[in-house]
Amino acid sequence: MKVDPWNVSGDIDYEKLIKEFGTEKIDKKLLERIKKHTGELHYFLKRGIFFSHRDMNWVLDEYEKGSKFYLYTGRSPSGDMTLGHLIPLIFTKWLQDKFGAELLFQFPDEEKFLFKDNLTFKDTEHYLHENMLDVIALGFNPKKTKFLIDTKHATAMYKPACMIAKKITFSTAKAVFGFDNSNNLGQIFYTAMQSVPAMLPSYLKGKNIPCLIPYAIDQDPHFRITRDVLPKLGYYKPAAIHSVFLPPLTGPGGKMSASDKLSAIYLTDDEKTVKKKIMKYAFSGGKPSIEEHRKLGGNPDIDVSYQWLRFFEEDDGKLKKHYNDYKNGKLLTGELKQILIDKLNKMLKEHQIKRKKAESKINEFIYRA
Repeated sequence: MKVDPWNVSGDIDYEKLIKEFGTEKIDKKLLERIKKHTGELHYFLKRGIFFSHRDMNWVLDEYEKGSKFYLYTGRSPSGDMTLGHLIPLIFTKWLQDKFGAELLFQFPDEEKFLFKDNLTFKDTEHYLHENMLDVIALGFNPKKTKFLIDTKHATAMYKPACMIAKKITFSTAKAVFGFDNSNNLGQIFYTAMQSVPAMLPSYLKGKNIPCLIPYAIDQDPHFRITRDVLPKLGYYKPAAIHSVFLPPLTGPGGKMSASDKLSAIYLTDDEKTVKKKIMKYAFSGGKPSIEEHRKLGGNPDIDVSYQWLRFFEEDDGKLKKHYNDYKNGKLLTGELKQILIDKLNKMLKEHQIKRKKAESKINEFIYRA
């Protein structure tokens, strides 16, 4: 198992990650507390897709005292967005709706430029535009959502980034990220820029405002540093809530990667492409023959089609039926794949319609100091 902000591979043990990263498991008591305010639990919470947190109880304490939190999440524009990128964003949208929260959405368009040799700023500019369309298409409230683009908003971000950077030693960066003398200066400085949105509203308003950051667990090293540094500057530690990874098509372990076209489905893929990828590449938990499968059943716990349905089939009853039918052999692998294909193509068709309409809305979302 390898999990860091740039690499995820192997059979992911989330219980082990909780211990290694020092986070807290989301328990029944916390779920009940969230439900008290939201009226219902998002199925990501019920199914353990969001499984870990830092200081969620503190955020809810502040909320109950009348100190509303704001949300911060983001997307590094280095390629077309995949289904895997949607998981934290879908949940962030739900949190915004349920808590009426402001959202600061960061596009760190310098990150992958600094970390990838073959990526230019012309590339990131193209993907920034494309990624903004996908984010807007998810239905975030433009009055409560602002896009913070690192290179565009550098004037607003640079001074607080320097304040943060002054508190981070190179030895800390080496210990947390595994940096050595071959890393460029931009890579070393970058985590200071990623920390800025966790304090920017507090910095600008001259008062502490609680911040909650939903993200996939691989990004946690950045925010461990953020949480260590901000109190030294007089600001709150940001709270966090972590998701598991959507597995790649080609195997039950690791996470979907946009750079591996066989393991990913992109938000712009058409119906034929989706069907071809799933039918050809989706890892199966079925038996070698129909006869054996009917007799012994399949294993939905490793079958990628079923695992993806855990993320995208909202109806608990349908999901349970798919699980039982596959496990007892009533549902064949090809039939389970078709259920997923139909679900995703319907979802992506609706997304792509909204994506086209988003072209005229970009300016509504751009952060203005």
